Amino acid sequence: MLGTFELNRIYQMDCVEGMKMLPDDCIDLTVTSPPYDNLREYKGYSFNFEQTALELYRVTKPGGVVVWIVGDETIKGDETGTSFRQALYFKECGFRLADTMIYHKTDVAFPRFGHKKYPAAFEYMFVLSKGPIKTFNLIRDRPNKLVGQVMSGTVRQSDGTVKPSRANGKTVSEFGARSNVWGYSTGKGKSASDAIAFNHPAIFPEKLANDHILSWSNEGDIVLDPFMGSGTTAKMAQLNKRKWIGFEIAPEYVELANKRLLNGGRTA
Repeated sequence: MLGTFELNRIYQMDCVEGMKMLPDDCIDLTVTSPPYDNLREYKGYSFNFEQTALELYRVTKPGGVVVWIVGDETIKGDETGTSFRQALYFKECGFRLADTMIYHKTDVAFPRFGHKKYPAAFEYMFVLSKGPIKTFNLIRDRPNKLVGQVMSGTVRQSDGTVKPSRANGKTVSEFGARSNVWGYSTGKGKSASDAIAFNHPAIFPEKLANDHILSWSNEGDIVLDPFMGSGTTAKMAQLNKRKWIGFEIAPEYVELANKRLLNGGRTA
């Protein structure tokens, strides 16, 4: 239980009102993509960003992480910059901006709708922490071209001098750490393994949620999604043996997400 709430359930209610009923310092990780600008319609609902940010800070455990996935609308050739304003407001609330990551949509080039700009193919993933990050499970899946070789090289210092690298003498492993740009295929049949998910207008890839859950939490930790939508965060938390809780104001999406979560999240 978290206050009056049972874990591993989606509650049909406004997320601010829901989070107000949670205890202080109770959430290990939040992974969410809120409604941003006017890029999608969500049954006519909107949300109070400032109150959401303040409540997220209150309920996050010291050392816990919030992953905030957002983009910006372009209006008459001018991007809104909403994502950056939100990131800075999170800092005003007390969060650290631990990383500004990129979610690269690897096989999609969105139309420009007449704007004089390149097609948009990414969103921001702001990694926010309440103090120093407690859990970080580094994903190493980048193939190394020099696997098996012994490292030898130098590193340039801030004053321009060169010193031998501390990695010298170590053997290059098969896989290296990822960068902070994560690429995923998107669209029907790619973002999710169950077709029902695509009844929601803006799902993010299951693999994206999965990789953040693996990176910033451990088994048994509590994962929150205050904008549960189609239930992707809950599904991947469940499959990775995390506890979870979510809020979603639209009853249609609560029903959709619950269907996805049948049989341990493995519905077809």
